[in-house]
Amino acid sequence: MNIYLPKGYRFAAVHCGLKSDPMLLDLSLIISDIPAVAAGVFTPNLVCGAPVQVDRNRVPGQGFRAIVANSRYANACTGEQGIRDAEEMAALAAQSVGGHAQQGLVMSTGVIGTQLPMDKIRNGIAAASTKLAASETEFLNAARGIMTTDTVEKYVTKLLTLKNGEIITVAGICKGAAMIAPKLATMLAVIVTDAALEPSVAQKLLQTAAEESFNCISVEGHTSTSDTLLLLANGAAQPTPLHGENLELFANTLRELCIELAVKIPEDGEGASHLITIDVEGCKTRDDAKIIARKIAEDALVKTAICGADPNWGRIVSASGTAGVFYDPKKVSLKLNGFELFKNGEPIPFDKKNISDSIRNNRATHILLIFGEGDTGIRFWTTDLTTEYVRLNSDYTT
Repeated sequence: MNIYLPKGYRFAAVHCGLKSDPMLLDLSLIISDIPAVAAGVFTPNLVCGAPVQVDRNRVPGQGFRAIVANSRYANACTGEQGIRDAEEMAALAAQSVGGHAQQGLVMSTGVIGTQLPMDKIRNGIAAASTKLAASETEFLNAARGIMTTDTVEKYVTKLLTLKNGEIITVAGICKGAAMIAPKLATMLAVIVTDAALEPSVAQKLLQTAAEESFNCISVEGHTSTSDTLLLLANGAAQPTPLHGENLELFANTLRELCIELAVKIPEDGEGASHLITIDVEGCKTRDDAKIIARKIAEDALVKTAICGADPNWGRIVSASGTAGVFYDPKKVSLKLNGFELFKNGEPIPFDKKNISDSIRNNRATHILLIFGEGDTGIRFWTTDLTTEYVRLNSDYTT
């Protein structure tokens, strides 16, 4: 995969002792050499981390220079000390490149309820600031520094040609493998671009993109305390704020990048053996479609059936009926991996072995549910539920 880096940004990551394995990076630093506009979308969980509280009070806004992120410790449920530590992290990150305290943003992910070892964090930020580079290596390191139980770093970059021929770049990194039911964000994600945006416009574009991407994924239905999606736009490639057709082009590119990033999360879901794509069509409203899709995505019986390569369509249809959305069951049709199993409220004869093999022999599984109530739909992504997921999350802190 080609990596395109926007102008005016530098990246770095270090191991500062948060993770026990010295080979694992645990603190990332993202710097804009030009003060940037920032926007953010955050967890709706009332029990939210200190970094979420700090960032939420700062964005949307402009003049930002730095984002610092640590793994291993979520800095959530840590009281006033946690707020002070988050503010100090953001300040140190901005000050490391000559900025002032309010020009920094902060993210943390990991175990809830443990105070940050700030001596290690301080040393880590200082060390990372000496490694900053506009290189593919450090960009990928920044993606690795925010990983917890992720098995791979997650990133997407894109080029966009504006109507006047100017080229702008958008690049994003994210992390997440479990505790995923974002509802407007993901566990941690950062998107940077060298386009120029007004703060209010950046916020609106990010929220819209998140709604179709990070808000359409789930692993087990648990919304994290730390969910944060940040966007920086520094105008290094194109200093005039985007408008008109160029803004529409950028919005589409941002949406596409967010979708590609978001799908990487359930694709790497803890212990998952299948990435499940759920298309819900024929609903009266998009909200109806999303409610039904999320209900199916988070249903344990549906997820375990896919794990076992069992084409048990009754679980899928039944789950949709408990979503709280009214529809006529006689209009419902279902396909699994392209095989028609249920049509207009009645079962269709099918070869169980063929469908089971199609699930077992492919990591990707596709569910199409059609309701015949309207012309609106949605696409949603989730994982199956495996014994390995249970093992990983039963001894997470021990």
